[in-house]
Amino acid sequence: MKILIIDAQGGGIGRQLVMAVRKNVPDAVITAVGTNTAATEAMRKAGADNAATGENAVIVNCRRADVIVGPIGIVIADSLFGEITPAMAVAVGQSSAKRILIPVNHCDNLIAGVADLSMSVLLKDVMVRILTLT
Repeated sequence: MKILIIDAQGGGIGRQLVMAVRKNVPDAVITAVGTNTAATEAMRKAGADNAATGENAVIVNCRRADVIVGPIGIVIADSLFGEITPAMAVAVGQSSAKRILIPVNHCDNLIAGVADLSMSVLLKDVMVRILTLT
């Protein structure tokens, strides 16, 4: 299974995702794409098989992934403090991959009906969903 993890800013969520996927789905090929070098480096250090940075990397890797995981902002143009370009959001949205979006209430994007859960609880749910796809 090819899992694409996309993150922005410092890559903290992506780093945690890479470590969780590596632990729970050891056969997965993890590609980490950061919107900036700090996010990419954090995910690479966490154990991603492949790592790249920027808009084109998101576009290309969305075509190759079986599963895309990241904060919900990856499907909203100009979100994550402007780090998600319209082309990135379109690439994620139009991908044939399954998308597992983490409901993070930040950057002026508030998700109604979703409790503010801790990141550890959210990551456990992500892993349950990935494991049902394997």
